[in-house]
Amino acid sequence: MIDVQNQMDHRNIRVDKVGVKDIRYPLTVMDKNNGAQHTVACINMYVNLPREFKGTHMSRFIEILNEFHGNLDIREVSMILEEMQSKLQAESAHLEISFPYFIKKLSPITATAGLMEYGCRVAACRDQNDDCDLVLEVNVPITTVCPCSKEISIHGAHNQRGMVRLAVRFKRFMWIEDLVQLVEYCASCEVYSVLKRPDEKYVTERAYENPKFVEDVVRDVAKALKKDANVLWFKVDVENFESIHNHSAYACIERHK
Repeated sequence: MIDVQNQMDHRNIRVDKVGVKDIRYPLTVMDKNNGAQHTVACINMYVNLPREFKGTHMSRFIEILNEFHGNLDIREVSMILEEMQSKLQAESAHLEISFPYFIKKLSPITATAGLMEYGCRVAACRDQNDDCDLVLEVNVPITTVCPCSKEISIHGAHNQRGMVRLAVRFKRFMWIEDLVQLVEYCASCEVYSVLKRPDEKYVTERAYENPKFVEDVVRDVAKALKKDANVLWFKVDVENFESIHNHSAYACIERHK
């Protein structure tokens, strides 16, 4: 049969990324407390396409995933990239894996157990020199209390839930749990899935005693990361879903070390 994809393209324009998106696939992630955690990932796979070829072979992306027999391990990222380059005759390969990660947390006073979900993402690429780049991203919900509101009010202060998105490049492996803990420490207070009345009292008072702007949170996270010699690069942004404004507050810091 005619291989249309391998036919010559005369427009003389290379394609930087071509591939498949939104593949749902079982995934095993390393868990600091339990050894491993099984979850479901959403996967994007791309390669570059030289200017002389009309198209890539989309089915080969799926064939590569199927080699893992329905259970992809996050530690096999480099192997997948190498397979993509080889089977698709590409100079560069790109892999994006997004997945929910669950951590068991105890409420602060009654020690009631509950699972917290954290959205995570691994973005990896491998170039023609066989150099591999990997970025780990975690999304951590937090609580903040507005310092300005507390300062000018006789009673109370407005508080809101926020989201911290932290992405890092590192020398040695980093645990998701450690990144989550770092971020939560920099918030006015952590977010929990289960709170009894004594817990709610603690969380409310803890946040009130520790007010922070988005600028405070993003700077505190950046300060902690700058002290970590294992971190090569980071980007942290904070978005507060304001409770008394018709907008969100936002701050971002990106640094190469």
